[in-house]
Amino acid sequence: MKTLKKLRNLSFLFLGLILATSCSDDDNEIIEFVPTNNIVQITQATPQLSSLETALLKYPDLVDLLSNSGTFTVFAPDNDAFDALLTAIGQTSIDDIPEDVLKNVLQYHVYATAALEASAVTTGTITMANGESADIVADSNGVFIQNTQVTAVDAIATNGVVHIIDNVMVPPSILPIVGTIVAPAYFNKDFTTLIAAVENANTDILGLLLGNGPSGNGLTLFAPTNAAFEAAGITDVAGADAVLAYHVIDATITESMLPTTSGSAAEVETLGGNIYLTNAGGDVSINGTTIVTATDITGSNGIVHVIDRTLVPPTNTINEIVASFASGDPAEFTLLAAALSRAGLSDFFSGDGPFTVFAPTDAAFLAAGLDEAAINATAPEAVAGILTHHVVKPNAYVFSTDLTNGNVTMLNDQDVTINLGNLTVQDASGSTPPAGLVASLLNVLATNGVVHVIDKVLLPSS
Repeated sequence: MKTLKKLRNLSFLFLGLILATSCSDDDNEIIEFVPTNNIVQITQATPQLSSLETALLKYPDLVDLLSNSGTFTVFAPDNDAFDALLTAIGQTSIDDIPEDVLKNVLQYHVYATAALEASAVTTGTITMANGESADIVADSNGVFIQNTQVTAVDAIATNGVVHIIDNVMVPPSILPIVGTIVAPAYFNKDFTTLIAAVENANTDILGLLLGNGPSGNGLTLFAPTNAAFEAAGITDVAGADAVLAYHVIDATITESMLPTTSGSAAEVETLGGNIYLTNAGGDVSINGTTIVTATDITGSNGIVHVIDRTLVPPTNTINEIVASFASGDPAEFTLLAAALSRAGLSDFFSGDGPFTVFAPTDAAFLAAGLDEAAINATAPEAVAGILTHHVVKPNAYVFSTDLTNGNVTMLNDQDVTINLGNLTVQDASGSTPPAGLVASLLNVLATNGVVHVIDKVLLPSS
C-alpha cells in the first residue's frame, strides 16, 4: 500500500510506532514506544481537529467511550471538512445542528470493532458505530472511506487509532436530504418540531419533500420554526399529515413570484388546501396571522420560506364555528345564532362564500339591548338589516392584514369605517364609541371565509 503524506504540523502523537535505543552497562536494548494518549486526547492535541473536538465535547457519553479502554478506529474530519459540511447544509455553526443529528454523524466516523492501522486496511465494507455501513477502498491511490480520502494515517492511541479524512461523512440514511428543501430544517435545531412531524407522519411526507412534486416542477415549503408550532398551540405532531401538506405548494415559487394583493387576500393552492396570502403592507402574511420571516432559501428541488406561525387548514364553515362556540362552555355567539335564526339566515354562512364577517359577542348584543327576547320581538327584516351590516360586500377573504384605514362597503350597501390605529370599526349610524376589534380573536379562518370578533353591534344608518 502506498504510504500517504503526513499532514503538516502533525504532532508527535501521530507517530504510530517509535523505536528507541537504550544503552545499559551490558548491552544495547531496543524498546518499543508505548502510546500514552487516548483518542480524545489525540483529538484535543491536534490543531487540525479543533472542530471535531468542539462537536465531540457536546456528548459526554462519546467522550467517555473514546477515552476508555477499547479498540476503536476513528476517521477524523479536519476543520476544512467541517466548514464544507456547514456550507453544504446551509448552516453557519456546528451549534446550529440538532444534537441527535450531529451525534449520528459523529458515530458514523467511529468503527468500534477493531483498531485498523493503515497497513491492515483492505477494500470492503464495515459497520460504523451508528449501525450503518461504510465502504472502504484501499489501492495504489491511497485509502478512501465512503469516497472520502484519508489524508493522514495511524495516530496510535491507547484505545485505538485515528486517521484524518478530508470530508465529513454523512450517514447514508440522511445523505439524500443534503441540498434539498428539507435540509435547512433538518440540519437546524430551530426546526426540530417540523422534522418530528415529518418523521411521524402517517404518509410518506419526507419522500414527497425530497422529490420534485406531483407536477415535476419542484416544491415550495413554508417552514414553521419550533416557536411557530408553539404559537399555533400545536404540541402533538403525530399524524399531522394534513397540516404538513398545507405548507407545500406544488411549484417553485420565489418571493418575487407571489401575487400582489390589495384590499383582500390572494388564494394560493397548496397540497393540503388553499392558503390566503397578503403582501399589501410590505410583509408577506398568510391567513392573517402568519408572517413570512425569511424567503428564497434554495434547494435542489425547490425553495423554502420560513414562517413564524404554523398554518392549520380550516375544517368548519362559519355557521359551524358559530354553532360550536354557542354550544361551548362557556357559551359564546348564542345571540348571534339567535339573530341569524330570526332573520331566516341560519344557513346563510353555510354557503360557498367567501364571507368576511365582523361577529359581535354576546356581551355586545346585550349592550345594544338585544337579548334573545328582544331579538325575537324584532321584525325579521330589521334583524337581517343589522346582520348584513356585519358582512363585507365583496365575496373575498379580508384578513386584518388586508384592512386599511377608511371605508369598507358592507352587504347592506352601507359603509363602515376602519381605524387601524385604535383597532375600531365605526358603523354607518355613527354610534359612539365605535366597535372594537378583539385583537386576540381576529382572522378566525373557516372553509368559506374569515371571522373577526368585535365588542359592539354595528348598526346601519336606518
